[in-house]
Amino acid sequence: MPRNIRPRRSMLYMPGSNARALEKARDLPADAVIFDLEDAVAPEAKRDARKLVVEAIRQGGYGRREIIVRVNPLSSPWGFQDVLAVSGSGAQGMLLPKVEGPGVVRQVSSMLDVHDAPADLSIWCMVETPLGVLHAERIASGGPRLAGMVMGTSDLSKDLHASHTLDRVPMLTSLSICLLAARAFGVAIVDGVHLDLKDTGGFARACRQGAELGFDGKTLIHPSQIEPANAAFAPSGHAVEAARRVIDAHNAACAAGQGVVVVDGRLVENLHVEQARRTIALAEAIEALGA
Repeated sequence: MPRNIRPRRSMLYMPGSNARALEKARDLPADAVIFDLEDAVAPEAKRDARKLVVEAIRQGGYGRREIIVRVNPLSSPWGFQDVLAVSGSGAQGMLLPKVEGPGVVRQVSSMLDVHDAPADLSIWCMVETPLGVLHAERIASGGPRLAGMVMGTSDLSKDLHASHTLDRVPMLTSLSICLLAARAFGVAIVDGVHLDLKDTGGFARACRQGAELGFDGKTLIHPSQIEPANAAFAPSGHAVEAARRVIDAHNAACAAGQGVVVVDGRLVENLHVEQARRTIALAEAIEALGA
C-alpha cells in the first residue's frame, strides 16, 4: 500500500486579511486551504493580515484540512517576518511565490531549521514565470521539506503573452514540464486557478484536463469550485472497483504460481498493480478526510 498519500483535489485560496473568510474556511469541504498574505492583501494591510492568519491557525477548528500560508517574497519588506510567523503557527505548509530556482527553497529551509520549526512543516513552490518553468527540475529537487509545486498559470500566461483558450494549449508545455519534474522527484503538483467564475463548463473542462494530465488537484478562488474539483480529481467508484479486481486477481495468480493474469480482458503487470494500490489508497484517504 502506498504511504503518505494526501488528497489535494481542491486547494482554496483565502485572503489573509479577511477574518470572515478565515472563519468560513473551517466549514468548507476543500482538501486544503491556502491563506494568502501575498497577492490578496494590500501592502498597508500585510502586517495585520499576518497576525490575523497566525491567530486563526492557532485557534484551530479546521479539522483535517491541510493549512498552507502563502507568504510574501523574501525580497519584500514582509517576507522574512512572514516565514518566521508561519514557522511557529501550526500551519502544515508554506507557499513561496514566484520561485525560479532551488536557492530560495534552501534558504527558507535553513531559516525554518534555525528557528526550530516543526520537521513536518513543508514548503510549497509557486511556479509562475518562464524561468521558473525552465528551472522546474531544479526546484523540484529543493530538499526534504519540499512537498509540492503549484502552477501559477495567470502570471505565467501574462509573461508568455499567451491567450486564455478553452483547451489551454498555450499552457500545455509549461504544465507538462512542471508535472514531469514533480513526478521525477516525488512531490505533489497542483494545477492553476480558473478565473471566470461564471464559466462553470470551462472550469469542469480544465479540471478534467488537469486530472488526465496527472495533476493531484487544482487551486481555487471561490468555494463554488470545491465540489467540481473534488469530483474531478477523485477516483470514481468504477475505478476503485476495477482497482480491487486487479489486486485480487494478481494476488490469486501469485498464490497459484502464475506469472500472468488477465482482468477485464486486459493483461495485468506489476505497474498496473501499483497503480491500483495507489487508487485505493487515495480513495481511502479521501474517505478519511471527510470522516
